[in-house]
Order: sequence, then structure tokens, then C-alpha cells
Amino acid sequence: MLAIKIWNNFKGYVIIRIEGLQLERLLNLALSQDIYLWDVRRLNNYQVEICVSPKGLAYLIELIDKVGCKYEILQKKGLPYFIERVKHRKMFLTGFILFFLIVFLLSSFIWKIEINGLEQTPQEKVVEYLGDNGIMSGTPKIRISEDEVELLLMNEYNYFSFIEVQKKGVKLIIDIKEETISPEKVDRSYPANIIAAKKGLVEKVVARNGDALVEAGEIVREGQVLISGAMLTNESEIYLVHAEGEILARTRYESEVIEPIVKKIERETGNIFKQKGLKINNRGVRFIKDIPFTDYKEYIREEKLFDFDIIDIPINIITYEYREIEIEEIKQNIDTLKNSNQLKAIEEINLQIKEGAEIVARDIKHEINGNNLITNVVIETIEEIGKKVIIDN
Repeated sequence: MLAIKIWNNFKGYVIIRIEGLQLERLLNLALSQDIYLWDVRRLNNYQVEICVSPKGLAYLIELIDKVGCKYEILQKKGLPYFIERVKHRKMFLTGFILFFLIVFLLSSFIWKIEINGLEQTPQEKVVEYLGDNGIMSGTPKIRISEDEVELLLMNEYNYFSFIEVQKKGVKLIIDIKEETISPEKVDRSYPANIIAAKKGLVEKVVARNGDALVEAGEIVREGQVLISGAMLTNESEIYLVHAEGEILARTRYESEVIEPIVKKIERETGNIFKQKGLKINNRGVRFIKDIPFTDYKEYIREEKLFDFDIIDIPINIITYEYREIEIEEIKQNIDTLKNSNQLKAIEEINLQIKEGAEIVARDIKHEINGNNLITNVVIETIEEIGKKVIIDN
């Protein structure tokens, strides 16, 4: 319906009022002669308002005269009539065209750079760095490559673990995710809070600058402000500082490893069965034969039927190769499997534990559930959980 309305506005249409005693006959005649009418609105027994195309109007007027009705053109709408009205008003038309040219011109530039996700890096510094490399408000969109902006930031800030750049309208939107960096690397010229990088039970708080908001014995959640850089003066006014301090907390790491006790191992027997197929323009046809194996692995290889340098003919020959396998069940030694699972779980946890953390407890549990040995390892540490976050961001 929307497409029809757009088309009617593009081609132009007329709203007319028809008055007479034979309105039903008129509408039936119009229908029989394929004159398209829409938005038919009956005002009373003698009057009706309708929409009709300019071409249909000429035929409709003949029918109106034929049945003895009267008509009145109420409005002419659509692009052709709009052009007809404004072509004699040169100043208006010039202004109208200039307006759209200016809008088009302005929309081809980036007027705002929006950066999301910064915590440890001052946003002003990133905006300044982008400006030094020619990416700023007022830069033509065509001169900005999203991939180049991502590479530029990744090279300068190697602790950005994720960067996504998008051009949306007149905005350049940059979404960033930072890895936690050491507090010393955070710019001290900007006010900052110290927040919890992870959940933990606070063991010790040392606030050298800023207000400590937690005490030993409290459980804190990830993202909670631990030492605030917003301080109150004696006159109850707020001033901002760069918070400094350490927060040691007891944290917990957990890993679960599941391994089957009876393990299935696949071995190839050396028996191979092949089938051919044909692919034309990404549509494949396989010449199907029964595969003589119960258990097998499938490998697919494609080759061009015609390999010419001048022209690319999209016809490929496909070879389907089936290699027979035997499945052997091996029962693993439970004690060996426990040690293997335990090592895997600890290795996974070690990748997460922060350097300098002190391991204070370790709990290892094994459980057999059906054919699986489930190993759960929990390691508790005491570590620094503070993370600086720039307040201006």
C-alpha cells in the first residue's frame, strides 16, 4: 500500500468531487473501463469524492458527461503539479534546490565523533590523537576508512582489546573495550575513581588520595567504586582528584572439566569410496550412489572443468571422497583421568589469575556422572582488585 501511495505521488493525481443522481452507474462504468479510482469517499446520496490519475481523469470526465453528473476539481497533488507550481517562482525553486544541496553537502561530512567504552583512557586524548591523524569534526566521510581508524587506534593503544568503528549519519561512532592496565599507566592529570575489577571479599584498603568507600570484611561487586575521586570540602563542595591506593581482596576462580571415561577413537581402515558431482553457478548436482561404509569421514574437493585465463566459466567438478573408519572404545584409567582433568582446570585458571596474586586456598572435587568424569577446581587468591576509571569519561 505504501509503494502505491509513493507511486501515485510521483506520477501525480487529482482529488475531485462528483455530484449527481447516477453515482453508482458512474462508478460501475469506470470499473468496467479499468479506470483506477481510490480513496472513494461518499459524502451523501448525491456527492462523492475520489482520487484519480491525470490520465484516468480524461476518461472519467467523458463518463461523467455521459451519465449527466457534475464534477469539481478540489486538489492537484504529486510531483508533476508541484514542479508546475514552482517553475514560475524562480526564487522559491532556487532556494528549494539550494536547501537540498546544502543538506546533501553537510551530510557528506562527519560532524561528531562519539567514543563509547573508555574507562582508563581520557576521551580527550583519543579525540586529540585522531585529530592529529586527520580524523576530526568536519572531515569528509569519503576520507575516513573504518578499518584504518581501527588500525590506527590499535597501534597507539595496544590494550584496546576490541574496536568497532561505524559511520552513522553525520556521526563517527567508535566502540572500544579496554583490557585492565596497571594503575601507574593511567593519566594522573585527570580525576579518577578506583573501582573493583572483579567480585571479592575486601581484606585491606589503603587510600592515599580520595575517599575510601569500603572497609575490610565487605563483599564488593565488579564495577563498584572503592576509592572515590570526588571529595567534599568543609563547605560541602565537591572537588575531583585522581584517586590513589590499593585494595586487596579475596577472590575466587573456578574451572570445570568433563571427560568421558570410555572414549571413542576413530581409525581409518584405508578403504576409500569416491563419487562425482557437478556445480554450476553455486548450484550442485551429485551423482548419488550408495556409500558402502557404515562409519566414514567425508572430504570434498572442487576443480574447474574449464580453466581459461580470459574467461571464467563457473562449472566445477566436485569429488566426494569417503574414507571408512573404525570406532574403537577405550576405557581410560580413572586416576590418570583425574590427574589430566585437574591439570587442564588449573591451567585454565592460571590464565585468569593476575600476576602477583597470592594463592591461599585450593579445592578439587571429582564426580562420576554416567560415562563422564567431572572435575571441579576452585582456587582462592588474595590480590589487588583496584582498577582506575577516568571520571571525565
